[in-house]
Amino acid sequence: MRDVRVNGPATPPRMARGGSWRQRLPKVGGPNPEAPRPGRRSIPLGLGIGLVGIGVFAGWLAMTTTAQASPWAQIRTASAGPPAAIGEAANGCLAGAQALPAQGTGFVQIRRERQRQFGHPETLDFVRDLGATQAGRTGRYVMIGDLSQPRGGLMSSSHRSHQNGLDLDIWFLLADSPAQAQRDHPEAAAPPSMVHDDGLAVNGLWGPEQRLLLKLAAEDARVERIFVNPAIKQRLCDSERSDRGWLRKLRPWRGHDAHFHVRLKCPKDSPDCAAQAPLPAGDGCGAELAWWFTAEARQPKKPTEDKPPPPMPAACRALLRSADLARRD
Repeated sequence: MRDVRVNGPATPPRMARGGSWRQRLPKVGGPNPEAPRPGRRSIPLGLGIGLVGIGVFAGWLAMTTTAQASPWAQIRTASAGPPAAIGEAANGCLAGAQALPAQGTGFVQIRRERQRQFGHPETLDFVRDLGATQAGRTGRYVMIGDLSQPRGGLMSSSHRSHQNGLDLDIWFLLADSPAQAQRDHPEAAAPPSMVHDDGLAVNGLWGPEQRLLLKLAAEDARVERIFVNPAIKQRLCDSERSDRGWLRKLRPWRGHDAHFHVRLKCPKDSPDCAAQAPLPAGDGCGAELAWWFTAEARQPKKPTEDKPPPPMPAACRALLRSADLARRD
């Protein structure tokens, strides 16, 4: 899906929320795949900015108690056959998914009870490669969050994207061991934000490890774009001197202060995968980024009524129907 212009920067598909800037964007042009679904509560700006410290749990609780059920969330098995990412990140599905191991060299996935450890094989390879590289540099573990459901599709909470097996969340905080990651970060205790409560700058938890992790991910040729908090993008725009090419992939968006959201390019084995429009030229550190710190961005207008969702791709309808038939057998 291409980015949508909202009187400022382009808008990405919807993220797993956590931390500051959790309010909704003004609705313009068409359905915004990053916006909350109908029936979901939003947090006013004045509260959202002041609740970074405690907002992760509260935001998660609000989303899970108001989320709409999705039939895709009831599926517990991947489909047989070759892997294929189908449709868009916010309107698609995943055939022949593979499950990410609970841990591997340099990585550990937390919150696997969500059943969101599935992805296209290229997504899993990306995680393994990033973990191995990170382990070689720091000896610590990358904490992986949500990938996709067994057959992708719309989740009942937390995301509108992550549907076609090419999206994944990575926490900025590193872990000393898989056991420590699982112990310290259950469902109700998300890793901490890297951004001050006012949303204007990074806090004392941001450091060289976080920069390295983000840079390693962005420099991977399989990565199309990465969604980060505007304050994090601003910090990197200010600090990077000679090698700035990787900053282009960092797309500012609300939330994404405790984790970043990676989106991979459409794989060659997935002809039905719909890519977003190419990234604009430049490093994204100019007027586009500055807009996020204006009153317009920080005090969005009340959203209008959500429009009907786009039709599901035919291949996804068939995949969902086959899962339903399998459950009846």
